Amino acid sequence: MKYINIIILAVLLVACGGGKKTSSLQAAGDTVAFKYATQISVVKYNGFSVATINNPWKEGMTLHRYVLVPADKEVPQHLPSGTVIRTPLKKAVMFTTVHCAMLMEFGKQDCISGVADLKYIKIPWIQEQVAKGKITDVGDGMSPVIEKIIDEHPDALFLSPFENSGGYGKLDEINIPIIECADYMETSPLARAEWLRFYGMLFGCEQKADSLFQAVDNSYHKLKSLAAKAKTKPSVLLDKVTGSVWYVPAGKSTIGQMIKDANAQYPWGDDEHSGSISLPFETVLERAGESDVWLFRYSSDHDITYDELTSEHHGYNQFKAFKNKEAYGCDVERSPFYEESPFHPERLLNDFIQIFHPEIEGLAPLRFYTKVNH
Repeated sequence: MKYINIIILAVLLVACGGGKKTSSLQAAGDTVAFKYATQISVVKYNGFSVATINNPWKEGMTLHRYVLVPADKEVPQHLPSGTVIRTPLKKAVMFTTVHCAMLMEFGKQDCISGVADLKYIKIPWIQEQVAKGKITDVGDGMSPVIEKIIDEHPDALFLSPFENSGGYGKLDEINIPIIECADYMETSPLARAEWLRFYGMLFGCEQKADSLFQAVDNSYHKLKSLAAKAKTKPSVLLDKVTGSVWYVPAGKSTIGQMIKDANAQYPWGDDEHSGSISLPFETVLERAGESDVWLFRYSSDHDITYDELTSEHHGYNQFKAFKNKEAYGCDVERSPFYEESPFHPERLLNDFIQIFHPEIEGLAPLRFYTKVNH
C-alpha cells in the first residue's frame, strides 16, 4: 500500500504540473476580440500570432491555420502547427478584385505584384500598372500561369476557397503561402468587413485597418438606426434570371441581412442558408411577384431599359415592381460594387435605405444603383 500511495502521489504531482504548463501556455496568449466575425480567431503570443480560419462548410473543423512571425525577428522554436507567414507581406499575388481594392485603401497597393482574372478587376490603377508591366497578369484564376507566379517571388497568394474544391492544384506545390480569403462566408455584412483587421495584420497596418473597420461599424449602425424609424416597410425582390435559374440571396447571406437592416421585407428573409439559392423563374414569381421594389445587378456599357429586360425574359413584366417602374439596376461594369461593398457595407446600406425609404433625408447619393429608364 505504501508503494501504491507513492505512485498515486507521483501521478497527481505530474498531472498538476502538466495542468500548470498548459494553463500558462494559454495565459501567455492574448486573444484578439472580434466583434462580429465568427469564421476567424487570432491569438497573439510573444514573438508570433496564430490566426485560425474555421471551415465554413464543416462545423468544428479548421480550414487553415497561420502562424504570423515578424520578418525582423528570428522564427521562434516550437511554433504551433500552421503555415508560417513572415509579416508584413511585401509582395502578393491577388486573385480577387475586392482584395486589390482593400490594399489600395490600406495604402499598400505597391504590394500587389501580380493579379489573376484581370478582366474582372475594374480598378483603373491596376489596369494601368499591368499595361506598364509593373504588375504581372498571371492569367485565369482557375488555371493561372504557375511560371509567372514563381517569377514574381511573392510572399503570399490571396484567393477565395470553395466547398469541395479539392485544393489548389499546382499552387499547392510551389511552396508559396496561400491566404484563404473565407471572409465571404460570414453571415453578416459587418462580420465580413471585420476581416479587414486580419488582413491589416498581414500587411503591417493593423492600426489603420482597425480604425477603418471602426468607422465602417459606426456608420453602418447610424444608417440602420435611421432606417428603423421609417414608417414604411417595402418588400424587395433581388437579382434576375441567369441561364435557366434565378439565384436569390439566402436569408442568412450578407445581402439578406442588409435588406433586414434597411427595414425592408424580403421574401426569403426566413431562409436559414447563407450564400444564394437557385430557383426556377416560376417559384420566384409566385413568392416575390408582388414585391414593391426590384433590385438587380447587370453587366453592360450603358444603362439598361425596361424593353431590354423584357427581351431578356418575357416574364419580367409580370412583376409588380416592373409594372410600377420601381426597378433599380447596378451595372457592375461601371460601378465599384464588387470592389467596395464587401468591406464597405455601409455604402450599400445607404443605397438600400435611399431606395426603400426616399422620405429619409441626409443620405449620400446613390453609389451603386440607378433607377431603370422607361
